[in-house]
Amino acid sequence: NENFFKNWTPEMAYVLGFFTADGNMIKNKRGAHFMEFQITDKDLLERIREVFQSNHKISIRKKKFPWKTAYRLQIGSKIMFNDLINLGLTPNKSKKVELPYIPEKYFPHFVRGYFDGDGNVSAGYFKKPDRKNKSFTISVQFTSGSKRILKELMTKLSKFISLKGSLLFASRAWRLNYSINDSKKLFRFMYNDNNIKKLIYLERKYIIFKNAGVV
Repeated sequence: NENFFKNWTPEMAYVLGFFTADGNMIKNKRGAHFMEFQITDKDLLERIREVFQSNHKISIRKKKFPWKTAYRLQIGSKIMFNDLINLGLTPNKSKKVELPYIPEKYFPHFVRGYFDGDGNVSAGYFKKPDRKNKSFTISVQFTSGSKRILKELMTKLSKFISLKGSLLFASRAWRLNYSINDSKKLFRFMYNDNNIKKLIYLERKYIIFKNAGVV
């Protein structure tokens, strides 16, 4: 486990992105250090466990998601915990989290992981206020309690693939929105121009893009 988050691979960058969005860093009273994932997608959690080459148990949790079964993976490692801190993450990070350091080569994989944790995509026919007929659109949104991370993400995506995006505060959270053309660019960036054979990704979100004809 030594220096795990410094040995960059596409899989590791994805896991770091997903963890930045949806993971927890826990230090208990006895001084043990844990990384925790708690999500409703068991298949994805099993893939994440494979990346860690871990045999830790995946347990069932129902408290956080009373309407769904959630699954939890806890990995104890002081070295990994400190790696995360060195990359810029902290315990209790929801409102102050910033973008961790990611080598540019691996940034698309990080963004895909972050999207699978804290993003969503919607597609369909919608009527705009100034139009008579409905038109087809796709939109991608990232949501966070931290304005800082979304602003930094917006800046990086503007630099790398010329996305514009809009950042606003709504329903007690910050939201970074991308419209149809930017969403298509973002798809190609995150899913390696649809060369997805070896990628980790959340299938239900990818399928929305696929059904929208972006693929």
